[in-house]
Amino acid sequence: MLPSRVTLLDVGPRDGLQNEPAPVPAADKIELVHRLQAAGLHEIEVTSFVSPKWVPQMADNAQVMAGIARRPGVRYSVLTPNLKGLQAALAPAREWWPDEVVVFGAASEAFSQRNINCGIAESIERFAPVAEAARAAGIKVRGAVSCALGCPYEGEIDPDRVEFVVRLMREIGVQHVGVADTLGTGTPQRVQAAMERALRHYPIDEVSGHFHDTYGQALANIYACLQLGIHRFDASVAGLGGCPYAKGATGNVATEDVVFLLQGLGIETGIELDALVDAAAFISGKLGRKPVSRVANAVLAKREAAAA
Repeated sequence: MLPSRVTLLDVGPRDGLQNEPAPVPAADKIELVHRLQAAGLHEIEVTSFVSPKWVPQMADNAQVMAGIARRPGVRYSVLTPNLKGLQAALAPAREWWPDEVVVFGAASEAFSQRNINCGIAESIERFAPVAEAARAAGIKVRGAVSCALGCPYEGEIDPDRVEFVVRLMREIGVQHVGVADTLGTGTPQRVQAAMERALRHYPIDEVSGHFHDTYGQALANIYACLQLGIHRFDASVAGLGGCPYAKGATGNVATEDVVFLLQGLGIETGIELDALVDAAAFISGKLGRKPVSRVANAVLAKREAAAA
């Protein structure tokens, strides 16, 4: 039996925009967050507190967090890959703090080494003080397991490796774990195997899926997760994003496409599709291109035809 309700976390403002080659003004990022929450999103990944040397697109993190008109019931999260990042996120006044911070570790030793110059176990151990300090401040800690289905250097990833990372995250106090198909190479049975490993260590309410659509499998993989009862997923408005360390990996699955699927299954999301398409059109217009989302493009084409 499929879940009756699904919660979507939109990662577009952070994961979607972080690799854009041209600067996106803070005002546009803030407007995107406002449009997403107006469309009914209750979880939004806003920005990351990382060195602007490595991710210049997120250099305006504090400005963006301070500029959001927050809505009750909406959780605003940020990526904090180290203690310095967490301290920067908590430096402003309390009302500008995030509600949740995100740490990440790869299920691939090779990817971990090339991405952050250390192995899996050491990378997770580095997050221990971040998790401890965040929890002490009353902030939830979410962990992301990247390259959980495939790695550009190692190929297919064994589900046992996913479980290894999940267990380490649990041990350092990470409260929620997301299993991420960073390359978009996962297929339904393999995704279910990876998710089942995560469910050995976390309750179903604290496990989520994060799927890229490189091989067109994201929606099928989400359906496979729904069959397991998983009801939390990441998605990105307009299909924004990619992975700078994984050549050829396309963006996250588009939030609009996921909402359309869920509506067709009779699953509640609390998200208004037309307003979400408006948000996709807004940010895509600012970036000078069409949305990647098939649903957004179909709805926009239908509107254009009706107006002609």
